[in-house]
Amino acid sequence: MSEQVQRVDTLFLHETGDDYLAVANRDGDRLFRAKLEVAEKSAGPRPARFRRKTDGGEEPRNPEEFVEIARRAGRIRISQQTTAAGREEVQAMLDAYQLAAKVVRTCRYCAGRGRYSPLTAETAIEADGEFICRDCAVEELERELSFSGAVSGAAQDRLEELLFAEQDLEKVTGLLGGELDPDLTKYDEVSATTDDIDPVAVSELDLHPDVQGLFEDRFEELLPVQSLAVENGLVEGDDQMVVSATATGKTLVGEIAGLHRLQSGNGKLLFLVPLVALANQKHEDFQDEYGHLANVTIRVGSSRIRDDGHAFDPAADIIVGTYEGIDHALRTGRDLGDIGTVVIDEVHTLKEDDRGHRLDGLISRLKYYCEQRREERAGYDGAQWVYLSATVGNPGELAGKLRANLVEFEERPVPIERHVTFADGAEKPDIENTLVRREFDQESSMGYRGQTIIFTNSRRRCNEISRKLDYPSRPYHAGLDYGERKSVERQFGDQDLAAVVTTAALAAGVDFPANQVIFDTLAMGIEWLSVQEFEQMLGRAGRPDYHDRGKVYVLVEPDASYHSSMEGTEEEIAFTLLKGDMENVVTHYDEDAAVEETLANVTVGGTAAKRLNDRMVGDIPTKHALGKLLEYEFIDGLEPTDRGRAVTTHFLDPDSAFRILDGVRKGHAPGRIIATLELREDDQ
Repeated sequence: MSEQVQRVDTLFLHETGDDYLAVANRDGDRLFRAKLEVAEKSAGPRPARFRRKTDGGEEPRNPEEFVEIARRAGRIRISQQTTAAGREEVQAMLDAYQLAAKVVRTCRYCAGRGRYSPLTAETAIEADGEFICRDCAVEELERELSFSGAVSGAAQDRLEELLFAEQDLEKVTGLLGGELDPDLTKYDEVSATTDDIDPVAVSELDLHPDVQGLFEDRFEELLPVQSLAVENGLVEGDDQMVVSATATGKTLVGEIAGLHRLQSGNGKLLFLVPLVALANQKHEDFQDEYGHLANVTIRVGSSRIRDDGHAFDPAADIIVGTYEGIDHALRTGRDLGDIGTVVIDEVHTLKEDDRGHRLDGLISRLKYYCEQRREERAGYDGAQWVYLSATVGNPGELAGKLRANLVEFEERPVPIERHVTFADGAEKPDIENTLVRREFDQESSMGYRGQTIIFTNSRRRCNEISRKLDYPSRPYHAGLDYGERKSVERQFGDQDLAAVVTTAALAAGVDFPANQVIFDTLAMGIEWLSVQEFEQMLGRAGRPDYHDRGKVYVLVEPDASYHSSMEGTEEEIAFTLLKGDMENVVTHYDEDAAVEETLANVTVGGTAAKRLNDRMVGDIPTKHALGKLLEYEFIDGLEPTDRGRAVTTHFLDPDSAFRILDGVRKGHAPGRIIATLELREDDQ
């Protein structure tokens, strides 16, 4: 016998029709495989033919060699897939040589390839009604993935984890077709958490009597985040940055400060949000809750008249506005009166590429406005600043740059389940329909039916999905007028709608008490969501006093992106977002952003423009920006020219301004100039 088989750890036998596959292993490696034929002799079954498999085919060997190998084997195993007659024949043959064998469950796929893979309860994976080994199951999964389109390593890793956990290949591959078994789609659960904060009794607050009485009628104790804010100097007028999860009550922190200072004669409340939809809702809420104490107005753009016909009143006690609406008022020199409290909601907007620099500039300009007002008016002591966010990766650093006390509260009122399944764009509405129906048919322990917010990336897609849902639903996006938006909000609040389908208009915080959030896409427009945006949106799922838990479903289309400029694919982004750490809030400036904000600061602050630049969160190369402004003829000294004033009041970047100027000089019609600008934006 050759030296190669002096020692054999395992000899494996597997029936393959009229003969048997014999595989010899040593130290985990295959020594050889051979074909064994057994013939019935007068003394019983005996080896008849023994052929070793080689790269070139088969090499006949003496049948006695098989007997010698079997005697030298540490153990002999017979595949359970061998027929009863085959097992009886092999066992009788081995008995004749006084050799013991054990029948074991093995992977048939491996056996067919000449491999010996024993299966245990932990390693066996069901596939097509039989059990195979993990390696073969992974190969089958990869084959299915190749049919479904390319997937990222992260997505494949997730599916392999499920494969090993569920031990059922068909269940896992079902995910590629939108499988909705909650036990299978569940990615993880963000547990409800509570911090041990001693609540502050409302009766213990030292507020203006009118405000004290108002809040005492509404509740007895403050929520934990509100209590922390009071302990950190809220009522004493200290600036604060409050970071806390959605639905923990942080908005009331700003309201407490603003109403107290307003009623105490220390100036009006300015409540600023990033989106018109949020401003509209907050304006209506303030009118309902505080209209008997104060005049409430809204400023959402450059116009004095809002789309519901109400005029902006700069003398009102409470001004609700968008960032751009108030910034426009500052850039055009409007008198906003004495401002006692400024609340900046969604302050993490500072990190957004397109809007972050404008919020950064607005904060600096508004602080300058209040400082100038204080110098001019005896008895006015300036404004208290309250910054609110649910998603900040560097809260301490940001609070320091804003010169505010940090109030950080990590409680999540209800647990949130996060689910992942795979589907292409055409399949997603059917899956969403199933999920919406399933939730609306259920009721929480507080008596509320399950309602859903579906986030997608375009108005067209909003309308398309809403039309395909069986239960009552409506689209909700910036294309709706004020009356339509309020109608959707009212219907949802009354539980007349099972779902709303929306774009980013709802992401930041419009108050829809939904318990389920579905991500139809992980893009907003032609950009992937950031971790902040993703967390903000999924935070809409599950509200205390409404729901027992929130549910989030991420519908992933393998190998998908929504614009040629987008890097990565949807399944890569999905697992990046699910595993991602909260990003730091940092405001970045390119040349155009630096020029725009410096021009606005010159327009508002004149010779103080450098001081306004220096205290902003982001770093602006002031000297370079001023040089560009002089070169562009946007300023003369430290005063805006007529051209510069037109650019800053219309929030134009320099490139757009020069395209417009070039079009005017060439005598182009206004429509052609606008079309040129829109085509440029589409190309970016």
